[in-house]
Amino acid sequence: MKIVFQDPTFSLQLLRTIGETYYKGADIGECLSTAYRIKEGDFESWHTEWLKTANRVHKYADESLAAGHKISAREAYLRASNYYRVAEFLLIDPEDPRIENTWGKNKECFSKASGLFSPSFEPVEIPYEGTALPGYFYKVDNDNSKSPRPTLIAHGGFDSTLEELYTSAAAPALERGYNCLTFEGPGQGGVIRKQKIPFRYDWEKVVTPVVDYALTKPKDVDPKRLALMGISMGGYLAARAAAFEHRIAACILYNGVFDGYDAFASSFPKSLLTPIENGNTEVVNTVLDILSESDPNIRFNMKHGMWTSGVNTPFELIQKSKNYTIKDIAQNIKCPTLVLEAEKDDSFPGQPKKVFDALTCPKKYVLFTTEEGAEEHCQCGAPALSNQRIFDWLDDTIMKNIS
Repeated sequence: MKIVFQDPTFSLQLLRTIGETYYKGADIGECLSTAYRIKEGDFESWHTEWLKTANRVHKYADESLAAGHKISAREAYLRASNYYRVAEFLLIDPEDPRIENTWGKNKECFSKASGLFSPSFEPVEIPYEGTALPGYFYKVDNDNSKSPRPTLIAHGGFDSTLEELYTSAAAPALERGYNCLTFEGPGQGGVIRKQKIPFRYDWEKVVTPVVDYALTKPKDVDPKRLALMGISMGGYLAARAAAFEHRIAACILYNGVFDGYDAFASSFPKSLLTPIENGNTEVVNTVLDILSESDPNIRFNMKHGMWTSGVNTPFELIQKSKNYTIKDIAQNIKCPTLVLEAEKDDSFPGQPKKVFDALTCPKKYVLFTTEEGAEEHCQCGAPALSNQRIFDWLDDTIMKNIS
């Protein structure tokens, strides 16, 4: 599926943004008018035009709030927050001062929007190895007299943000009667930007403190009905966590990732695989630097990956990806697990089915197709269908016998 752009990175990120209209995180006309101003494949043009749109919608929000129009303000702050996220997305130099400014406005707008919901979204800090992970706790209602609710714990993957998890996880969860706890871990969002903590493959060391935190809310969280969902590369991270953290009652791999190195290798020309396997660092780095100049997707993945993984070269990043595998631990996952796959996903092609085949727990596999309009990575552009299948399965798995 191509929208406006022929470049697959630009097209997918536009589709990803438009998809957030489903929960008022974007508006179609604003997205398309911005896209038509962007020069194909030009990261600077992408930033400039999305920033213009974000600033304009931010102004709408401030004006509506000042005039007492709280719903209009809330909706405009949500859209502005998302547009700032998109504007910052392709700023791939971690030292670029525009990152902190644009990312900061994304958070500022979301915070203002969150306070205009009822109940408002609760920003939380989750204790983690001498520091804290940022998160939000979303409640269906303010009535603490009711029984604790099933709760969805959700995190992203390679490039998502805490605020984006509202539209991709919290909003559909709240509609269906689930409370939701979202968070950023090492390598993600503010944890890499502010705390400089890179990704780690042993994600159970991240999720276990998050579960511990969730269980400090006994009036809100049913400890027997905790679900974990990981999105994109989070499909590996959540699977890894579920293999060791057995307080999770159900796991959603959105989408499944079996082996990080295999996923990397599938996107490289075959001629590059031999020097990788032979450890020819110079050749690998040189070739990937050349490919990055002409391929925006490789350029983004290499630059963003090195930064968030705490390495200095493409070769180091590739070697580190070998730790990100569930090859030897899939059988340790005991809880019911839902594995999603998109038919034309070029980020982790074929990986979800490998995950499904390796699982020995109760499991379900769902393939989203081109005919359904849901074939792109993580079903971008098809949130209605995606949420239908995720939450119908979750209802059937852990919501049974709720009075």
